[in-house]
Amino acid sequence: MLQIDSWKRVLIWSVCVIGLLLALPNAFYTRVEQSNDAKAAIELGIDTPEMQAEAAQWPNWLPSSLVNLGLDLRGGAHLLAEVKVDDVYESRMEAMWPEIRDALRDERATVGTIRRQDSAPDEIRVRISQPEGMSRALEVVRGLARQVQTLTGVGATDIEARAEGDTIVVQLSEAEKLASDDRTVRQALEIIRRRIDEVGTREPTIQRQGADRILIQVPGIGSAGELKDIIGTTAQLTFNPVVGRGTDPDAIAGVGEEVVPSIDEDGVYYTLESAPVVTGEELVDAQPSFDQNGRPAVSFRFNTSGARKFGDYTLENIGAPFAIVLDDEVISAPVIQSHIPGGSGIITGNFTVEESTNLAVLLRAGALPAGLEFLEERTIGPELGQDSIDAGKVATIVAFVAVLVFMALSYGLFGIFANIALILNVGLLFGLLSLIGATLTLPGIAGIVLTVGMAVDANVLIFERIREELKSAKGPARAIELGYEKALSAILDANVTTFITATILFAMGSGPVRGFSITLGLGILTSVFTAIFVTRLMIVIWFERRRPKTIEV
Repeated sequence: MLQIDSWKRVLIWSVCVIGLLLALPNAFYTRVEQSNDAKAAIELGIDTPEMQAEAAQWPNWLPSSLVNLGLDLRGGAHLLAEVKVDDVYESRMEAMWPEIRDALRDERATVGTIRRQDSAPDEIRVRISQPEGMSRALEVVRGLARQVQTLTGVGATDIEARAEGDTIVVQLSEAEKLASDDRTVRQALEIIRRRIDEVGTREPTIQRQGADRILIQVPGIGSAGELKDIIGTTAQLTFNPVVGRGTDPDAIAGVGEEVVPSIDEDGVYYTLESAPVVTGEELVDAQPSFDQNGRPAVSFRFNTSGARKFGDYTLENIGAPFAIVLDDEVISAPVIQSHIPGGSGIITGNFTVEESTNLAVLLRAGALPAGLEFLEERTIGPELGQDSIDAGKVATIVAFVAVLVFMALSYGLFGIFANIALILNVGLLFGLLSLIGATLTLPGIAGIVLTVGMAVDANVLIFERIREELKSAKGPARAIELGYEKALSAILDANVTTFITATILFAMGSGPVRGFSITLGLGILTSVFTAIFVTRLMIVIWFERRRPKTIEV
C-alpha cells in the first residue's frame, strides 16, 4: 500500500525546514557577517553604539552560521614565513643562567667565586676563581642536564659543558637543538593559529612547510601588511627586577643586564636584569579590564609555578621596583608595596579600550617563541574572488537549469517533483555547510555542480523502474511502491561507493581537494535524502489527493 506514516511526514518536512533555515543566512551574507563580527567584538569588550547597530542587523533568534568563503573566492592575504629557530637558543641559555649560578654558588668552597663572561648568544661562559675545582664545577653543571624528550634524542641530554682553562662553557646539545627547532615551529604554528582565529577572521589556512616554514592564508583580510601586523606582534611579556633608572639610552649595562626604554615616560630608560622572574608563558589568562581610576587595563593570572615565583619574589623584595616589560619596552615599573599571593595582577598604562583588548588577546595566545621572516607575501584582491564567484554562479546555474529542463521534459509531473526536491537539495547542502562551518572554494563549487548533476540519478532510477512496473499492468500505486523498493539497492550502491571516494579524498588530501570532497560527500547525503524521502512524500501526497486511475512517467 502506498502510504507514509504521519510521524515520518513530520520528520521529513522538519528536516527540510531546519536545513533551509540554516541556509538562510547565506542569502544575506554581508549583513549576517557584519552582525557576527560586531557581536564578537562586543564580547571582547568593544561595546560602542556603532557595534550595537551592526549587531542588530540580524535577529538573534535566527541561525547566523555562514558558509565561509575561501581565499580564491573572497580574496585575502597569503604569507610564507620562516621561523628563526636560532632565536630560541639565546632565550634558553638566559633562562638557564640563574639555575647554573645558584648551583655553582653552593659549591663556592670548591670552585671559588664565579663571574659570567661575554659569550655568543647560544652559550654561557662562567669563569671560576679556583681552576683546581673545575672537575667539580663541570660535574655540578652537567648534573643540571635533562633528557631530551624526543624519539630521535633518546639517551641524549639537553646541555653540554666543557672547560676552557678557568672558564666553563655551557651549550645546548645537537639533539636538543633539533628537538628545540621542532618545538619552536610547532609552538609558532599554534600561536599564529590562535591569534588569527581570535581576532575574528574566518577559516584561515595555516600549515607547516618543510622544517622551519609556515604557510598562512587568510580570506577576507584587507592586505598582507594587516595580516603581518596581527602575526608579527610578539607580545613577549616578562617581569624583570630593576637595577637602575636613567635618561641615557647608551648606558653601559653589566653582564646579564639590559637597558630598556619606557613606553609612558619619554626619555626614561631602565636597566634590568636580563633573566626574568616570571614570563608570559606562565600566564593562564588575560582579560581587558579597568583599573581603580576607570582607565583601560589588562588583568592577568599565572599558573601554579608562575604564581609561586611571583609571590616569592614580591615577598622578598618589598620596597623594590619591579618592571613589567612588553616586547622590550617597560610598560610600568611599580614599587612592590606588599606580598602578592595568588598569582594575579593588573597591567596599567596609557591604553585605549581597543588596545587593552588586543593586548589581552595577544597575551592569551602567548608569545611567539622566535621571530618570523616573511619570505613571500601576496594580497589577493576581492575582485579576483568576485570573478571566481561569478564564474561559479554561471556554471551552477547552467547545470541547474539544464537538469531542471531535462527532468521536466523527460518525466512530466514526476520530473517537476524531482526538480522541487533538487532545489531543496541545494538548500539542505548549504545548510549543512553552514552548520559545520565549512569553507567554500572553487573546487567546492565544482563539487556542488557535480552534486546537481548527480542529484537526479536516484530519481531517474526510480522513475525508470516505475515505468517498467507500469508496463507489467500493475496499478499506479503498486507501480510507484515497487519502483522505489526495487531501485533502492542500486541507488545505495552507487552513492555509497561515491561517498567512500569522497571520504578517502578528505582523509588523504589537503586544501582544494578537501574542499571538493566535503561538498561532494555532503551533496550525496542530501541528494539521497531528497530523492528517496522528499520526492516520495510529494508523490504520495499528490496521489492521495488525485487518486488517478493511470499515471504517465
